[in-house]
Amino acid sequence: MPGIRLEHVAKVYKNSRRGVSETLDVDLAVKQGEFVFITGPRGSGKTTLMELIAGEIEPDRGSVWLGGADLTHMRRGEAARFRSCMGVVLEESELKRTETVFKNLASTGHLEYLKDKLFNRPKIEKALSLVGMADSEERYPPELSSSECRRVELARAIWRSPSILVLDALTERADDDTVWDMLHLLTALNKRGTTVIMTTGDGSYGNMLNKRVVTLTDGKVVSDIQRG
Repeated sequence: MPGIRLEHVAKVYKNSRRGVSETLDVDLAVKQGEFVFITGPRGSGKTTLMELIAGEIEPDRGSVWLGGADLTHMRRGEAARFRSCMGVVLEESELKRTETVFKNLASTGHLEYLKDKLFNRPKIEKALSLVGMADSEERYPPELSSSECRRVELARAIWRSPSILVLDALTERADDDTVWDMLHLLTALNKRGTTVIMTTGDGSYGNMLNKRVVTLTDGKVVSDIQRG
């Protein structure tokens, strides 16, 4: 399982009113098997950081490494193959409202979907059960609460047993009971070797779970505490 390194990574957005605004400028390393909370106020760069790790956006400067591979200077398709070891939940929901929960978790291509239905359905059902959404395969996202949708997105991230989980704002739309259920599940997965990187607006979770907490302010790392 590879570790992740961001070396001198910056993301710059142009603002017509304020000129050039540099929203993120970080160096960060996450070892394989770590559980890291990324915290900070709204607008601190948490989502930008996670999108860079997940490959949703490219840095304007610096490099993102996965193990010994510099993903930044690869072709997009090649980098995506390296990132196939990741399970990702983004801040904005990617669940398709017109497709069942099962179809949202299964591959989108027709042949891949049939394969998942024939061979991988038990894995998908198990993942849904682990997040407290058993027997929801034939339901549709509009039938679910925002908290239930986040659970489904977590199930989609974990059912293929990825070695790295990149989870942005996973707990923000969930009630307290759901938050702790998800954190206990992620702690159990982490104990089995899965690397977990997740953002939260509440750094106390890292303190209570005795995990590494990295704090961002104005796009920069201002604190990196190894044990809560």
